Amino acid sequence: MLDKNGIAKRIAQEVKNGFYVNLGIGIPTLVANFVRDDIEVEFQSENGILGMGPFPFEGEEDADLINAGKQTITALPGASYFDSATSFGMIRGKHVDLTILGAMEVAENGDIANWKIPGKMVKGMGGAMDLVASAENIIVAMMHTNKAGESKLLKKCSLPLTGVGCVTKIVTNLAVLEVIEEGFKLIERAPGVSVEEIQKATEGNLIVEGKIPEMKL
Repeated sequence: MLDKNGIAKRIAQEVKNGFYVNLGIGIPTLVANFVRDDIEVEFQSENGILGMGPFPFEGEEDADLINAGKQTITALPGASYFDSATSFGMIRGKHVDLTILGAMEVAENGDIANWKIPGKMVKGMGGAMDLVASAENIIVAMMHTNKAGESKLLKKCSLPLTGVGCVTKIVTNLAVLEVIEEGFKLIERAPGVSVEEIQKATEGNLIVEGKIPEMKL
């Protein structure tokens, strides 16, 4: 079973040389810490930076340099800063190759709910609405179940949707799954996790074909 850093490390394997990548708040922000050193990747944040680096070491934080989740970050050589209009022009213009988001729920048809729990105070949908509407490659980073042990990979989302039919892949603490027409296709198992455990934790339709390999981190 993976922790949050393990999920981020596995997702980092999906990042290819030359990609422009948007990282959502939560687990996705950790991905920048695990990208291979031998490739060049530009991380974009919708609050107006292109060229984010890993999180700063303690004592080296710059309070003026933050990501969309208001966490302090670093900037790589050549990084650029711009206003929100330019940032969302990049997103809406489909200039981002990969979007990595957190989620509360994902449905077997690729719907995502990641911005609101009814009855709880929220600041708004933020950039997620634009990202899910524009991106063609969306990977979700999330825990497979909630704190009550209930599945977050569902037949149908119960929470207000952020986007419809947009998720392409999901990496959880238990598995890597692709969203296909029939449902969630199991691609890899987390270390020490059985297919049966994944089936039990997945409410939506889970497709298992052949022997499922264990993740290599």
